[in-house]
Amino acid sequence: MAAVESVDPQASDRDRRMSLGAHLRELRRRLAIAAAALIVGMIIAFIVTEPIIELLSVPIRIIAEQEGRTYTGLNFTTVTSGFDLRMRIAFAIGLLISAPVWLWQLWGFVMPGLTKKEIRYTWGFLGAAIPLFFGGCTVAFFVMPHVIEVMASFVPTGMAQFFDYSSYYDFVFKFLLVVGIAFVLPVFLVALNLAGVMSGREILKGWRIAILICTVFAAITTPPADVFSMLLLMASMIVLYFAATFISMLFDRRKRKRDAASGTIPESV
Repeated sequence: MAAVESVDPQASDRDRRMSLGAHLRELRRRLAIAAAALIVGMIIAFIVTEPIIELLSVPIRIIAEQEGRTYTGLNFTTVTSGFDLRMRIAFAIGLLISAPVWLWQLWGFVMPGLTKKEIRYTWGFLGAAIPLFFGGCTVAFFVMPHVIEVMASFVPTGMAQFFDYSSYYDFVFKFLLVVGIAFVLPVFLVALNLAGVMSGREILKGWRIAILICTVFAAITTPPADVFSMLLLMASMIVLYFAATFISMLFDRRKRKRDAASGTIPESV
């Protein structure tokens, strides 16, 4: 009997009590709460879609002023286009507004199955990834008008460029999302270091490849003619890479000291 109890000493009391059906019922309950929070967030976001559309349309207004023509905004070609754009914006903003609720529900469902060390690492990962993601979105938001203006400059003289609402929104949303995720990638390097997959020195050895990847990513994401936006994005990613390398090397140093104190390895290693 004692052998059976010692199979998983880190398992929580809830995991030992709850059956598969109970886990599924709890998952359904937490998903329902998350969905309700998303709906409330979408309703709130739907109310403020007008200023958001105006904000996203600023580059179009600037282009119209530069060309000396009247600003007409986005083009809506179907009966339901306006509602469709507002719903898509409401979903994206509502997802962000309700993030504290659905993240907490996800965390509440997963946390009982994690060890204390895994819980600490998860909190650290979220604490670093979330600000970096929004930081990346902020950088992308300030770079985006330059990108649109540069691309519009390639329209032949005498020709008019019309911005379809769907294509324009997809471009803006994907641009913000891609840059935001790119800013989170250094956190994965630190996570790999904590997991023992890569040491800080191994991460540093790949600095040439990392700089090349950052340069290529910035060149692909931004127009070739917009050198300023490319350099800004590239420099931000390179700084984050070296920051992740520095943090990983600090973790390695602390681990060596801890192992030396416990007698696992000599202190001089």
